[in-house]
Amino acid sequence: MPGVAQLDPDSVIRLRRVVLGLARRLNAESAGEGLTPAQASALAVVVNRGPLGLAELSEIEGVNPTMLSRIVGNLTSLGLVLRQRDPADYRAVRVEVTAKGQAIWQRISAERTEIISECVTCLPAGQEVALAEALPAPASLSEHLRAAMARHR
Repeated sequence: MPGVAQLDPDSVIRLRRVVLGLARRLNAESAGEGLTPAQASALAVVVNRGPLGLAELSEIEGVNPTMLSRIVGNLTSLGLVLRQRDPADYRAVRVEVTAKGQAIWQRISAERTEIISECVTCLPAGQEVALAEALPAPASLSEHLRAAMARHR
C-alpha cells in the first residue's frame, strides 16, 4: 500500500523473536501453579471467554482437537474446568471454569501483571510512553495473525 511503512525482513524476525521471548518468560509464571503453557493458555481463554465449546476453544488456541482434548482433560483432572453437555446440542461439550480454576488464573494473571509493571518501570526514559502508545499495533497484529493462521489450516 502506498505511503504505508513496512517492516523489513530483519525487523519481522526481530519482532517474532521478541514476542516469543516475552511469551516464554510469562509462561514460566504458570509453571509455579503446576500448569504447562498450553494449559494456562486454555484456562485463560475459558476464564475470559467461557463457557465455550471444544471446537471454538480449539480454534482460538490454534491446536488440533485431539491435543485440546488432552489439555482440557488435564485441566478437568486438576479441578480447574468442567466439561458439560451443551444444552443446545447434546452431542457437543462445553467447557467452563470452576472456582478453583478462576482462583488459579487470578493468581497467574496478578503475578504476570506485577512482573510486567515492575519491569516497565525499569525501561529507559521515554520507552514506557512509547510502549504504551504502541500497544494498539501488537493487539491488531494478534487479531490478524489469528485470522491468517485460521485460513492456513
